[in-house]
Amino acid sequence: QVQLVESGGGLVQPGGSLRLSCASSRSIFSIVYMAWYRQAPGKQREIVASIDSGGGTHYADSVKGRFAISRDNTKNTMYLQMNDLKPEDTAAYYCNAFTGSREYWGQGTQVTCSS
Repeated sequence: QVQLVESGGGLVQPGGSLRLSCASSRSIFSIVYMAWYRQAPGKQREIVASIDSGGGTHYADSVKGRFAISRDNTKNTMYLQMNDLKPEDTAAYYCNAFTGSREYWGQGTQVTCSS
């Protein structure tokens, strides 16, 4: 079992920054794949960014150049640094982890970008 707990969401003005954290209840060293997803009201959940066990990253086109995903295996934590936030980034953000045999989700953290 893996429990994932997100934190770091909040209200930010356009152009501002936030850093989300996803803390795992077990070592993430061997977790094959981790990702951040988001879901805005009335919309489907979409992938924002992913990182594999080797540190390889991928980003949705809408966040390229603004967001950065990282993982710290020593702290069992994944991060999403979000810069130059826009109102369209407003959503609940979810942490996802795939161990190679099972998939886990966090409960989500709300990010609201508004003036």
